[in-house]
Amino acid sequence: MLYIGGVPKAIVPDCLKSAVTKSDKYEPDINPEYYDFARHYGITILPARPYHPKDKALVENAVRIVYSWIFAKLRNMVFYSIDDLNKAIKDQLEIYNSKLMQRPKISRRDLFNETEKALLAPLPAERYEIKKYKRLKVQFNYHIYLNDDKHYYSVPYRFRGRHVDLFYTENTVEIYENNIRIASHIRNRKPNGYTTHDEHMPEKHKFITDWNPERFLSWARSIGKDTERMIEIVLSLKKHPEQVYKTCLGILNSAKKYGNERLNRACKRALYYECYSYRRIKNILDNNIDDLEDQGDLFNLPTIHENLRGYDYYNNTGGNSEQSVDN
Repeated sequence: MLYIGGVPKAIVPDCLKSAVTKSDKYEPDINPEYYDFARHYGITILPARPYHPKDKALVENAVRIVYSWIFAKLRNMVFYSIDDLNKAIKDQLEIYNSKLMQRPKISRRDLFNETEKALLAPLPAERYEIKKYKRLKVQFNYHIYLNDDKHYYSVPYRFRGRHVDLFYTENTVEIYENNIRIASHIRNRKPNGYTTHDEHMPEKHKFITDWNPERFLSWARSIGKDTERMIEIVLSLKKHPEQVYKTCLGILNSAKKYGNERLNRACKRALYYECYSYRRIKNILDNNIDDLEDQGDLFNLPTIHENLRGYDYYNNTGGNSEQSVDN
């Protein structure tokens, strides 16, 4: 599009998977990423029918031209970067497009400028940026989870439980529902982090259905006071409590496997070492660290005991220095 300086009305691709996810004679399913590209430029996608190469005869002829006039001349050259290869291809393409054709006695470049260029639509203000696509379900805490970044992004709370379309680039994340954009974020690659817009949260940042901080605290209280204290701290770690609801669930659900008593002991040990995460508590339980006796604070050792030798010991003139060292 940039090369020809405009936007054609339609593109006729082959039925390759990067363009057509499901071929059909009448209504083929267009790849979502390819469809987004077409939407950006306002182009209609008209895939060729399966096993009908004449539907795209110009494309087939262009492939022959590339092999005969461009690839053949570059086949013995060595390139050390994709930029160098692209430049060499473009140079050969310019030479080919400037050659006079036999019958019309006009070059392809001049023919395009005279008959086709005026029919192109103008290019949009912004160049299309390649996007990736996923279809995800909004979790109960009003966030979707992008596995590529291991990061959570918020959506308006009314879309809880619905399936949404996610388009993301190197720098942005856009979320759509029924082709309407409902959220946009700057991409964040912090593992297990949350990117949350205040306006996406319900009033007072509480769930309007079952889950809320009070329910988690009540659940933790039924297990033990150390578990309750752990949940209190976890809920206070983030600006929006919803961001740590999954952490709370993970901690509290551990009681199903290990029992209330062990979980409470594990929370006590985690509190002592200021470890406020599900993974740390799970590690304590998996390795039976909660069953170990308290070792005390290793950093608060007594300042005087039998193994410490002071000034008088080493400056005792009546003793044998060599013997003292041996002892």
